[in-house]
Amino acid sequence: MSMQRILVIGNCGSGKSTASVEIARRLKLPVIHLDREFWKPGWEQPADSEWEASVARLLEAEHWVIDGNYTGSLPQRIARADCVVWLDFPRLFCMGQVLRRVMRHRGRERADCGAGCPERFDLAFLKWVWDYPLRSRGRTLEILAANTHVEQHVFTTRRELYEWISEQ
Repeated sequence: MSMQRILVIGNCGSGKSTASVEIARRLKLPVIHLDREFWKPGWEQPADSEWEASVARLLEAEHWVIDGNYTGSLPQRIARADCVVWLDFPRLFCMGQVLRRVMRHRGRERADCGAGCPERFDLAFLKWVWDYPLRSRGRTLEILAANTHVEQHVFTTRRELYEWISEQ
């Protein structure tokens, strides 16, 4: 089966955006960064109904690589996907990557985030990253277990991920 609709999920700092761009490049698919679609200027969140409509619109496309967790819409996205790539990396690795990213981009917008959302250092966000295994990992496992129809690849190291990407 040819992969045409791929989800890339994982903790913040796991490298979802970077991996998505590389997968999309290799497979000649458009990439969609959910953070870019979700966040409004000033890190403002959309209303739930607005976000649900945005996700539904994004999923209408025939081909995509979508990166982002947003566990609330994960069942909807999996129903439309033919492949899920889960970057299930250790939280210390993700924390280190987030801190590196803050140092590299602090005060500047990143291409994978919404316009008007400059990178910033935020202790609440670091706690969010640290708590991912407790907050979201179990729910992600449940959702994936309930969706065995979709091809699933779970990676626990960057090396595993990039070996798989190089085969695509």
